[in-house]
Amino acid sequence: MTRAAGAGGPDANGRRRAAPVRRDRTTWMLYGQLALYGYFLYGFGPTVPLLRDELGVSRAVGALHATAMAAGAVLGGLLSERVVASQGRRRTLWTGVWLLCAGIVGYCSGRVLGVTLLSAALCSLAGTLIINSVNATVMDHHGPSGPAALSQANAGAGAAGIVAPLAVGGAVALGLGWRVGLLAALPLALAARVAFRGVDVPEPRQVDPDDHPGGPRRLPRQFWLTWLVLVCTVGVEFCLSLWASDLLHSRTGLARGAATAGFSAVLLGLTASRLAGGRLAVHHDVDWLLTRALLVLLAGFGLFWVATVPWLALVGLAIAGVGLGVQYPLTIGRAISAAGGRTDLAASRASLAAGLASGGAPFLLGAVADRVGTHTAFLLVPVLVVLALAGLAVSGSRGPFGGVALPLPTLP
Repeated sequence: MTRAAGAGGPDANGRRRAAPVRRDRTTWMLYGQLALYGYFLYGFGPTVPLLRDELGVSRAVGALHATAMAAGAVLGGLLSERVVASQGRRRTLWTGVWLLCAGIVGYCSGRVLGVTLLSAALCSLAGTLIINSVNATVMDHHGPSGPAALSQANAGAGAAGIVAPLAVGGAVALGLGWRVGLLAALPLALAARVAFRGVDVPEPRQVDPDDHPGGPRRLPRQFWLTWLVLVCTVGVEFCLSLWASDLLHSRTGLARGAATAGFSAVLLGLTASRLAGGRLAVHHDVDWLLTRALLVLLAGFGLFWVATVPWLALVGLAIAGVGLGVQYPLTIGRAISAAGGRTDLAASRASLAAGLASGGAPFLLGAVADRVGTHTAFLLVPVLVVLALAGLAVSGSRGPFGGVALPLPTLP
């Protein structure tokens, strides 16, 4: 299959540019599948405090749902490359979609902790199959425009995610229960299957072992440095996803339903950031964008953390979302670009970072919150942001290990 976009030419200053993203039916299918998981993921986070209240468990026990999702993501990361190799990317993508639907049904129908934990793990495993295949396929399908296309794909997922907590919070406010909002993902999956029936995707290209002295399954040090940055930024995203509504409720006095819907402020900023990031990544250096976005994230979180009135806390969350939005897609693009053509392997290993961070960081925050309160425990977020900034500084184009071979210009 021909790539949807080729390499761009040099700009007026002779610097290499990525071509604009050209979206075909394959691109839209990938965007839609990622958006489906985005709906579940951002709807799931705000349901955890509500489920915790129903089950009568502590914050740390409630955060075990994030740990279960992390376990599913790690398992998916270990398996996804092998599944793609045996089943192909297209079948892997749709298998992930149907497993996700099964996991959502299990999570919403479960009334005991063991069932909800296992269902959360299944959803995460399914989502990892979707994410890894989408990430690798988008990078192969769009070539030099891959990082920009990934930002657009994640913007679509963020847009779907905006709707999810609103649906969950609205269902709670109307007395229907949070499950109604989350189960809305099922008809969306069926609609996507009908809309994209017969659409094909590019399969993995063979990597010449002679091009990689360390072996075809050995990833370079530059990839692993980026992997560490990914751990930090994903950890921040899941801390906010699982516990921001809890802090909104306890710190500003918002009702549970309103605080749950209030998480959409993060997603508004996140989606706007990813839409803009898709354009900015065509023209600007990825490290330049990531560094400045982390500083915006830090400022927004600081405003959210000190706020005691709802509107100010929501403004802080929206600003934090702007800074957070580009982190995942551009860091994933950075990691895959550093992998020397081993896109499925790099995507698989990157999902391990996401799995460890998504389970470890919220669980740590929840455990600390049980001892010192959610407000103080949230200081974990700026620590992770500072570590991410340090990781970019060490591994960036001016760092001791040289730059990543991204098809993007470097600002003077």
